[in-house]
Amino acid sequence: MPRFTPDISDQLKKFIAEQKVFFVATATADSTINLSPKGMDSLRVLDDTHVVWLNMTGSGNETSAHVQENPRMTLMFTAFEGDPLIVRLYGKAEVIHNNDPEWNDYISLFPPIPGARQLFKLSIELVQTSCGMSIPLMDYQGERELLNNWATKRGEDGIKEYWIENNQESIDGIVTNIVDKST
Repeated sequence: MPRFTPDISDQLKKFIAEQKVFFVATATADSTINLSPKGMDSLRVLDDTHVVWLNMTGSGNETSAHVQENPRMTLMFTAFEGDPLIVRLYGKAEVIHNNDPEWNDYISLFPPIPGARQLFKLSIELVQTSCGMSIPLMDYQGERELLNNWATKRGEDGIKEYWIENNQESIDGIVTNIVDKST
């Protein structure tokens, strides 16, 4: 039976901090729904009603495009070990680019990761927990270094070039504002 609360309890904060992967879902009123897995050390619970997560450079930039047009976001965490549990955080998000003043307020919460692209701050409106009894048990084997290696090899200028070539628009043509093309 699902349970709903307006904020993240201390027990759920601990659960969220222990997860190695989480999922992000966004969409505008008429865009393709985006559902993305996220890993690495990229999420922080700020308080009972706010989380921030660091988004890495990737093949698309759907989340950024969606949030700038419609701030609805859902984050989902699921237990792959231990007791079964699923946690969903529903709320409104804002995208923070590396040239925004708020960037420096949050980037220091994370270890330096090459290819850091945006931050997303989620203001939580509803927390849902459910059992997750059908979710398989899985063993964590470690982090993949492929993305870090790729970003390190490209360097900052190469990453910016990649953003210009691949991350300016969503698959539905929504602008992401990742790079000011005039610079």
